[in-house]
Amino acid sequence: MTLLFLAPASEALADCTDPPSPEVNWRRCVFDRLEFRKVDLTGAELRDASFFRADLSESRFDNVKAFRAKFVNATLAGAGFPGADLREADLTKADLSGANLVATDLRRARLFEANLRGADLTDAKLGGADLTNADLSGSTWIDGERTCGEGSIGRCN
Repeated sequence: MTLLFLAPASEALADCTDPPSPEVNWRRCVFDRLEFRKVDLTGAELRDASFFRADLSESRFDNVKAFRAKFVNATLAGAGFPGADLREADLTKADLSGANLVATDLRRARLFEANLRGADLTDAKLGGADLTNADLSGSTWIDGERTCGEGSIGRCN
């Protein structure tokens, strides 16, 4: 007797050749140094994916699942991440200037030397996040009321 095991739909295999689109499954895919400007990845599965030095400026990441994704040195200027799960993501030296990070889960994320100038962090979860040397100048802080002053490095002044 031959037994056949099917993976549940939630465990479907990623297809790293799929074009950028809402709800694409790019889990564990590598897109280092690629350009995906102004793409819509709303609801995408990006867990453990790598975007090292990728240009994703002005892209939409609404409600993405990007647990432990790597955006090291990525250009994410003007990108939108409302409601995204970026727990434990590595955003070291990422350019997030003007990004919409409203209600984004950034717990234990690495934002070392990230550029967050003018970003909106309203209701973002930052517990355990590494903001060492991150530039928060002009950012809207998590309370949605305070704007970080010029020279806010590593914390909102």
